[in-house]
Amino acid sequence: MELEKFIIKEGGQGEIVEKKSRFIATVLPIDTEEEALQYIEKIKKKYWDARHNCFAFVIGSNNEIQRFSDDGEPQGTAGKPILETLLNENLHNTLIVVTRYFGGTLLGTGGLVRAYGQSSKEGIRNSVIQKVCEGISFKLTVDYNSIGKIKYIMGQMGITDAQEEYGQNVVLSILMKKDEYNEFNTKVTDATGGKAVFDDEEDREYREEVKEK
Repeated sequence: MELEKFIIKEGGQGEIVEKKSRFIATVLPIDTEEEALQYIEKIKKKYWDARHNCFAFVIGSNNEIQRFSDDGEPQGTAGKPILETLLNENLHNTLIVVTRYFGGTLLGTGGLVRAYGQSSKEGIRNSVIQKVCEGISFKLTVDYNSIGKIKYIMGQMGITDAQEEYGQNVVLSILMKKDEYNEFNTKVTDATGGKAVFDDEEDREYREEVKEK
């Protein structure tokens, strides 16, 4: 069974304090390695007075690119737990930078691993996440008498990604989850007495907002 895939729509921040050390996690959506490195440099400038700015990022539908850095922390205690958090959450095209302000007390290997992992999860929790699903785009042509019924069906099924074009008829360009298409097609066909015309069907990626992961 294929794992569900998630992406960050809007990045967020999370912070924890462990024995007076502050761990600030910044989560950002990225598309390329170059973009990730630019963000990392910006965050390092923003938190120039911090002891460490550790990071991890993943890029690609199967996380083909994976990078991480401990930025001076003991090997394997920072970048790797951040990366593992990304992989465990099935997040793609995502960067997490965890900034650490040292509080004067050594946390030990286990303490660091927990702190970097926990702060990363806090950052993800404060981000807007979308689930990546199989989708379908298509055009739906109906007459003006039917548009109210169509919009009612769309509202019932939670279909919001649609553009409207008004001419001799109404043409709706719709993107929706593929596994709900047959149900929508049947309802529209019944409501319009078979007069609705579906065409230009094409498989597309569909992104569904996740309320809480």
